[in-house]
Amino acid sequence: MKWVYGLLCLFFLVLFHEFGHFIAAKLFGVKVESFSIGYGPILLHKTFKGTDWRLSAFPLGGYCGMKGEKEMQTALENHTAIQADSDSLFGVHPLKRALIGFNGPFFNLIFAVIAYSIISMVGYSYYTFSSKITLADEIYPEVHSSARDGGLLTGDVIKSINGKTVNDFSDIISIVQVNPDKNLKIEVEREGEPLFFTVHSELDKENGTGKIGVTADKGSLLKKEAETFSFFPALINGCKEAFGMIGLTFKSIGILFKGVQVKNAVSGPARITDMLGTTIKEGFSAGFKTGLVSILELLAVISVSLFIMNLLPVPVLDGGLILFALIETVFRKRIPPKVQYYTQFVGLAFIALLFILGMSSDVIYFIGRIKGN
Repeated sequence: MKWVYGLLCLFFLVLFHEFGHFIAAKLFGVKVESFSIGYGPILLHKTFKGTDWRLSAFPLGGYCGMKGEKEMQTALENHTAIQADSDSLFGVHPLKRALIGFNGPFFNLIFAVIAYSIISMVGYSYYTFSSKITLADEIYPEVHSSARDGGLLTGDVIKSINGKTVNDFSDIISIVQVNPDKNLKIEVEREGEPLFFTVHSELDKENGTGKIGVTADKGSLLKKEAETFSFFPALINGCKEAFGMIGLTFKSIGILFKGVQVKNAVSGPARITDMLGTTIKEGFSAGFKTGLVSILELLAVISVSLFIMNLLPVPVLDGGLILFALIETVFRKRIPPKVQYYTQFVGLAFIALLFILGMSSDVIYFIGRIKGN
């Protein structure tokens, strides 16, 4: 059943993305010929205000079919200029076309803001440990502890890292994980005295995160409540969280080029679906609030990833449409169909590479999990 839950979540995110394109197209006078919930054979359809609304067989997202897309593809294949009507995607001003392309990913970002805002209003409780540390090599002798190299000792209470206040062990994890292979300025409290050290974090190539070789003091378990906000402060916090996740995503992409095992760092559709389904099943079994917060947080992360990925300046993605539109705006000349046709192959090759990488990563992950069981 968890696979059904996961597919429904992905279905919603893709549909929300396509609805963003739909809104922008209608706003700028582009005729939307069809809008489908799902892909594949059409089960039901009804024309309303010039748009054929469809329910299709496979609940794997949907599509927004705009006037001019088919004619454009035909022109590209024949290397001929397209004769675009004024109400078609390629008949409107290039800037309007760019905004239509942008609005799909933008709706993914909007969803992330909404999700984080709801989390900020609902609030949640979580278990963690105090910021009192134990050096990892005292428990696991085979583990290297860069914290020991930097001068930290078991029993130290970490107060801040790189100027960021540390309240509990979860703060230590969140700061260190996104700062691999860096010098971290760490303030600790030792026997009531503040001390300052510089610790060089290591890159965990298995999962692409930073580590300093410390564990939590197991005798300091804490139950904490996340701060809750009223509507407008929650909305502001939702924006901060969403844009913070954008920065974190770019930082994570940069880490991929430092020798991380990509099979662990990149997830394909199967693993994402499994993660969503598992989160829903386990989250809601612990309570409605826990389930709601857990799934919204994961959906927000995926939405931010969709926002960034779709804006990559790659043909066949929204970013490619935006790039070509901006080039046309600057040079006031339509890009030759022949050029667009051949650049499409670059985009298709890029998408195929990502798909193969994601699927192979999923296969390795599930095989490993089966063997582990």
